[in-house]
Amino acid sequence: MTRHLITSAIPYINGVKHLGNLVGSQLPADLYARYLRGRGHEVLFLCATDEHGTPAELAAAKAGKPVEEYCAEMHEVQADIAQRFGMSFDHFGRSSSLQNQKLTQHFAGVLADQGLIEEVTEQQVYSNTDGRFLPDRYIEGTCPNCGFDSARGDQCDNCTKQLDPADLINPRSTISGSTDLEKRDTKHLFLRQSQMKDRLDAWINSKTNWPILTTSIAKKWLHDGDGLRDRGITRDLNWGVPVKRGDADWPGMEGKVFYVWFDAPIEYIACSQEWVDAGKGTDWQRWWRTDAGAQDVRYTQFMGKDNVPFHTLSFPATIMGSAEPWKLVDYIKSFNYLTYDGGQFSTSRGRGVFMDQALDILPADYWRWWLLSHAPETSDAEFTWENFQSSVNKDLADVLGNFVSRITKFCRSKFGEAVPTEGTYGDAEIALIDDLSTRVTAYEKQMDAIEVRKSAQELRAIWAAGNEYLQAQAPWTTFKTDPDKAAAQVRLALNLIPLYARLAEPFIPEASAKMLSAMKLSDMPWPDDVPSALQHLAPGHTFEVPEVLFAKITDEDRDTWQERFAGKRD
Repeated sequence: MTRHLITSAIPYINGVKHLGNLVGSQLPADLYARYLRGRGHEVLFLCATDEHGTPAELAAAKAGKPVEEYCAEMHEVQADIAQRFGMSFDHFGRSSSLQNQKLTQHFAGVLADQGLIEEVTEQQVYSNTDGRFLPDRYIEGTCPNCGFDSARGDQCDNCTKQLDPADLINPRSTISGSTDLEKRDTKHLFLRQSQMKDRLDAWINSKTNWPILTTSIAKKWLHDGDGLRDRGITRDLNWGVPVKRGDADWPGMEGKVFYVWFDAPIEYIACSQEWVDAGKGTDWQRWWRTDAGAQDVRYTQFMGKDNVPFHTLSFPATIMGSAEPWKLVDYIKSFNYLTYDGGQFSTSRGRGVFMDQALDILPADYWRWWLLSHAPETSDAEFTWENFQSSVNKDLADVLGNFVSRITKFCRSKFGEAVPTEGTYGDAEIALIDDLSTRVTAYEKQMDAIEVRKSAQELRAIWAAGNEYLQAQAPWTTFKTDPDKAAAQVRLALNLIPLYARLAEPFIPEASAKMLSAMKLSDMPWPDDVPSALQHLAPGHTFEVPEVLFAKITDEDRDTWQERFAGKRD
């Protein structure tokens, strides 16, 4: 079996994330990791909190706490919420770890040795009111490209255009709101990405199976305008990885730290060392260094489209430029944005559902199913409460939940809480088994290709096939004239439950576990052979009728939640 390394874009430490953040990285990564483990592959699934840079400092200041304390607390909050959402990380690390500090400083040193680091004296924005240089994210203003009035000094979140603070119209300090800004000289390190352009271009062109969204963004940054530009990798901040050249001081860089977008992707590697140091695994280098066995690893990254430039260009430039045998990503699965009920998610305006709020009102599986079955793969997607209600009620309650409830209750009433022993399968049963064999193969194909929405559609079709079989064969009617035939029908239908549980586990792990528990099974192997899998519950095997798997969302619930999370309209 192939060894699979999976990383999700690491979320910023500054607060709880909304559902759009979840579906853009962590959730589909978890889906894929769970699926691969179910197929018997060795998987290392890593994520972490991104703790350096301006957002951390601003959030800590707002909370009135030292940044180190704030980050430690928020790491625990995010780890807890991720766990409650069913994220099956092998390790959830921290970019502020000593492991990441040392590795970031190592990469800076070897890149300098390769002639890919340049010291540049440049003018940066200084706030006379705040008495400090302002990093890009400490400056906001109006975007010259789209007119968005809260564009940052590095990028406009509205149109995604890369910016320089000097580009902003009416720039202001995000610390004090002051417009008393001026340019002053300061020295920084730049990664000479432009020297890597041809290598990066050839590498991206070789990835013919990547999503169009991923490659189109990468090529736009490579070729539009001035093309790939050298990028500053240091900042005048206190919080971050201190600038060193390996273990040695870097003259002229005293008091500076590495730019968060330089050290954050390196945390993917450092996270695996954290995993080992925490006693959870052994030999992290076999996952990351091709001279230690990583040439046999397939590495897949998951992220929102705003993170694509750094993962297709800057981080690969760091890896390639080091001239060391580090593992490069094999596949980047990127996602568009999830919008909320006709607008954007907004913390400040209280608009939209955030991960902790979601779990306060419904179990994780409700959210996991809707988000994955509506994943914004080919275009932006929109969350509406009407669509959420409809999907949960029809897919989870009416199709899957209803099937499990109907067949277990009917069996209990006519045959007791054990799989019936009488009867043999007829043409209808053989046809269903053949149909499910074809459908499971299609489901595997879509999951292997990380086609998230199509996988959900195939899974729902598999659930629906069981309902259609019950409806057509009507064992409750058959029982009146041919109890043995009804027994065979019930036996096959009961065997669909562990099959459904195994196939559905990547999407809805809590419900899957409940289904297996009701069938008194600790596990269910992957159905590589569907006819054999549908004999997993032997005649006489006992079971319990489970509680309702999914309660329907009422119109009252929907209206209440819609009003609660509407926030302030723009």
